[in-house]
Amino acid sequence: MEVKPIGTFFGDAVYKYEAPRQGRLFAGHPGKIVLASGQNFETALRDLEGFDRIWVLFHFHENEGWRPTTRPPVPPAGRDRVGTFASRSPYRPNPIGLSCVRLLKVEGLTLYVDEADLLNGTPVLDIKPYIPMADAFPDAKAGWVEAQEGELWEVKTAPLFDAQATWIREHSEFDLMSFAQVQLSRGGFSNGTFDETRRRLTLDESAKTGVLSYRTFRIEFSYDEVARRVTLNRIFSGYTAEELAEGSSDKYGDKELHREFLAQYQ
Repeated sequence: MEVKPIGTFFGDAVYKYEAPRQGRLFAGHPGKIVLASGQNFETALRDLEGFDRIWVLFHFHENEGWRPTTRPPVPPAGRDRVGTFASRSPYRPNPIGLSCVRLLKVEGLTLYVDEADLLNGTPVLDIKPYIPMADAFPDAKAGWVEAQEGELWEVKTAPLFDAQATWIREHSEFDLMSFAQVQLSRGGFSNGTFDETRRRLTLDESAKTGVLSYRTFRIEFSYDEVARRVTLNRIFSGYTAEELAEGSSDKYGDKELHREFLAQYQ
């Protein structure tokens, strides 16, 4: 069996923890699929633009090996792990992914999409149209998923966070608001569903506050378990003053961005 990529997905999510689980739950995660040239794919794309959604088959290129069980982002009540074939885990015997994304437009060999849960640079294997008559079964049973705990929490923002996130977005490709929504909207900070392996954060459960890491930035937030609400309060640099000193090494190439940010919001 020989399978070759037909193109590549490009988006903001570079690291695994940045990608949303199930993209349709989080609008505002756009990207584009650029198909290979010289393969007559222009003709293959004919008539696709009339569809609202498409299925994207892709390769989990950042994963190695597989696991027979997995811990879901929101596990069912009373259970920690489920079988891999009963999950959407990316660690599979054959690392093939399937996502139903919203198609915005087609221009030449480029498909612009939203609600994507793919990483930047993901090899795309195939594209198929989503057909509600054939693909939608709203009354179908969903096994353990029906026993999942929790619903999406409301994610609010303080004025300072809004200003800081907007400044960072205007001066880089980083979207901290979108990232925080993906990571925090499931809540589960104190009721046993919090999964520290998927979210880079620290918690102070007594104060109901936390800090979420996004690359070299940090997001300070508070949460209300009764109201099921998270409030994003402010952003601060993950670098120390010594690490930002002129002449220091710049492994990630973003220290000048942090210096300008601190000059604006010190």
